[in-house]
Amino acid sequence: MGFSRVGLMRAVCAPLVTLSVLTLAGPGAFAQESPETYLKRIESIDDAGPHLNAVIALDPGAAKDPDAIAAGVSAPLAGRVVLIKDNIETRDMPTTAGSLALKDNMTGRDATLVANLRKAGAIILGKTNLSEWANFRGNRSSSGWSGVGGQTHNPYAIDRSPCGSSSGSAAAVAAGFTWAAVGTETDGSITCPASVNGIVGFKPTVGMVSRKHVVPISTSQDTAGPMATSVEDAALLLTAMAGSDPADPATADADAHAIDFTRGLAQASLKGLRIGVLRRQPDPLPAVTALLDQAIADMKRAGATIVTIAYAPNAAIGDAENTVLNYEFREGIDAYLAGLPGDPPARDLAGLIAFNKAHAAQEMRWYGQETFEEALATTDREAYEKARETARRLAGAEGIDKMLKQYGVDVLIAPTTAPAWPVDPVLGDHYVGVGAGALAAVAGYPHLTVPMGQVERLPVGLSFIAGQWQDAKVLKIGAAYERARTATFARPSFRNWHE
Repeated sequence: MGFSRVGLMRAVCAPLVTLSVLTLAGPGAFAQESPETYLKRIESIDDAGPHLNAVIALDPGAAKDPDAIAAGVSAPLAGRVVLIKDNIETRDMPTTAGSLALKDNMTGRDATLVANLRKAGAIILGKTNLSEWANFRGNRSSSGWSGVGGQTHNPYAIDRSPCGSSSGSAAAVAAGFTWAAVGTETDGSITCPASVNGIVGFKPTVGMVSRKHVVPISTSQDTAGPMATSVEDAALLLTAMAGSDPADPATADADAHAIDFTRGLAQASLKGLRIGVLRRQPDPLPAVTALLDQAIADMKRAGATIVTIAYAPNAAIGDAENTVLNYEFREGIDAYLAGLPGDPPARDLAGLIAFNKAHAAQEMRWYGQETFEEALATTDREAYEKARETARRLAGAEGIDKMLKQYGVDVLIAPTTAPAWPVDPVLGDHYVGVGAGALAAVAGYPHLTVPMGQVERLPVGLSFIAGQWQDAKVLKIGAAYERARTATFARPSFRNWHE
């Protein structure tokens, strides 16, 4: 099967978009369609027109995939088109992590999760753009930019950020380029893009989905997860992806928890549930809080009891996490590069740093590689182990677990993040302190975001967080909220926000 690639850093323009695109409205707007339909939509919107740059590579012959054909029409994902984030290996397309250092990285291998999707009948149509190296390279990065794929744009406002690092996966789902997509998260890289692109994103418990042949950052926090237009579709995709894999020790217990995650979603109810609302002090963004209040009113009408929990981020978690990620990235990327087939230009982190310096005009025009250099110097094993224990304890046992037990609640909720900010390659991202997703990321616990509403036509998601292996519970509560929700939603405009 051949593949085609998108161009580098294409100019952004916004000509008239066809009526068939403009009338696609809000969450859940896209049903399953044929690969040919998706390819035409990608050609007209991603490769031309608004130039979303969400798709980094395509396999036009994907519909003839022998595994998908062998799975048959009764397979769970029979004929459903899926796009894969380009830090996850597929046998028929390069896996670049967005870096020119890996632009020719044809491993001929499927990540375990991709092999599982094929066995379930999925059609792997292509790869999605991402923040280069999953946004773990340097300071002042612009989410959704990579040296291979250029800048991904948000379908709701193409001059606004798609967030990262699973930017292309989120934008592709929102734009109707695929039935669903796979993203990866270390800290916020599924949930933030899903929120600002108006879709559902689910970061499962770390260890639910194998990381074999996925470009690593952190053994403690990395996981792949589904991105879709509904909780049900996300649950269906997760069901196909999940399971134990001897090649990934973190998944040893996955088979005991990897059920059919769609079971019971249609009957799920909020009645009788206790919902813990994480209220940040002080309130950083009143417009988002107004959406949260509307969501709370919807839940109350559906029978839930609301419990307010004053929440303030613990800086010690972030400090410890930084040490953990730097140490684990250095070890993980060295092992990954050393094990690649072929002749890549770098076989370890030091080699990547040297490559970027040699190709600074293409790779480091906008921002540097301070994170790479810091990780290279993080070698103190004792300090790493202490930081790892501290981070997991503060976020897990003394964070999420403690709040769930102390307040007697079934789940914690909070706005996922702020609305999308303007794309700014010179100064980088402009995050606003909203949400509590870092707790779930560091603890390795499940985190679901579901569209909650809009601020000035820009989507905002609602997060649902619970304890380890409570993935099915979180999905059920999210699906029940999805049905109770009364918010209205903007449509992807494929134009600049101010137009």
